[in-house]
Amino acid sequence: MKTEVANVPTLHLVCGKIASGKSTLTGALAGQPHTVLISEDKMLAALYPGEIKSLADYVRCTAKLRGALHGLIQDILAAGSSVVLDFPANTVATRAWMKSLFAGTSAAHCLHYLDVSDEECKRRLGLRNEAGGHEFSTSEAEFDLITQYFVPPTDAEGFNVKIS
Repeated sequence: MKTEVANVPTLHLVCGKIASGKSTLTGALAGQPHTVLISEDKMLAALYPGEIKSLADYVRCTAKLRGALHGLIQDILAAGSSVVLDFPANTVATRAWMKSLFAGTSAAHCLHYLDVSDEECKRRLGLRNEAGGHEFSTSEAEFDLITQYFVPPTDAEGFNVKIS
């Protein structure tokens, strides 16, 4: 699987449960030349400080953010730069939105799937919460609630998947 062809702008997407390493991976991918990182957590924290207290709040706010960013992401790809999208590609519906970002463009794409166990994610989540450096703190109960909606990518969705 190709993640980036020379001089071809690439949209990098990440799929993985909370604390699976998505932001760590996207930070590393963003180190490539001519690459822009767009972080959902950072943007939501800046745009909606203190407003995201439930899953419904997150869904409402991220829908607005996605609508605002859609054209910008396409413009960045059309300008010849790659985009690393640090948004969880964790449901079929979310991945369909992400697919619309590169559909009809000459950009390549790669869906990085971080296949990490719930136990390991919860261990990392505990460490992350203790460190306090993340925009959002997530409890184990919230992890369990959100993980109920997690759907791994399938071949039928048509993505170039790289499993990590």
